[in-house]
Parts: sequence; C-alpha cells; structure tokens
Amino acid sequence: MSQQASPRGTFLEIAAAVKAQIKADPEMTKLPTAADLMQAHGVSRGVVLRAFGALQREGIAEPVPGGRWRVVRAGERTDSRPLEDRIADIITDEDLPVGAAFPSASVLAERFGVSRPTVTKALDKLESAGVLAGGGQGRVRTVRTLPIREERS
Repeated sequence: MSQQASPRGTFLEIAAAVKAQIKADPEMTKLPTAADLMQAHGVSRGVVLRAFGALQREGIAEPVPGGRWRVVRAGERTDSRPLEDRIADIITDEDLPVGAAFPSASVLAERFGVSRPTVTKALDKLESAGVLAGGGQGRVRTVRTLPIREERS
C-alpha cells in the first residue's frame, strides 16, 4: 500500500499552510492559485477548493471575480458590490468630467485585482447604461455621464 496521505483533513493541512504564508508575509494580498497549490501539495482541484472554503469560513480569504482569491486582513472592510459599481465610483471619486478619458481595462484589472476580461464585462455594462462611451480595440473610453447613485436605507 502506498504512503499517500488520506484525503480527509488534507484540505485543512493546505489551509493551515496558506494561513502560515499569510501570517509570514504581511504584504500578501492574493492567495496562491489553485494550480500552484495542486502542484505543491499533489492534490486535486477539489481538495484545494475545500481549503479555500475553509479559509473563507474563517474570514481569512474571499473570492474575487476572475477565479482568484484575496487575503482579508483583520479589521479590513471589503466591498462586495458588483465590479461595475466600484468602477463607476472612479468617476465621482476622481472628479472625472464628462468627456474625460477613462482608465484602460488593463489598469483597472490591476487596480481591482481581477482579470482583464472580467473588467471588460463590467465596462460593457457601464457602456450599455450610458455612463461610458467609446472603447474597443485601440480606442479610449470616455465618461459620457455621471453615474446615478441609489440611496439605500
């Protein structure tokens, strides 16, 4: 019989190893990819996803659009609004006037820690809503109108 580890509890060992990485590196913002953990620990994707789930239940990590996971530090407030809402906030937060150039999908992907296709989908929604104009390959998106903020009670 092989000396292979039992799958029961393996995900907890992986979660503990990732927690140790987070504790050792206070600058760490993203968890290792599932593929990296699968290779490092010799386990299946399902086991790694269970480890991510354990970290999420402990409040240490959360998923972000694009399939990645990010580190949640103690006392840190997370913004769980849709990405297009957070991107639209750039217009008001940076006082961008109508007609101003809007940051590129690559810049926004880096800023929000998501993939470029995920940002592109959010930008397409803002274009459909009439908040942004233009876009497309080689064209700069511009602010068409200021976003309407819904008041919540």
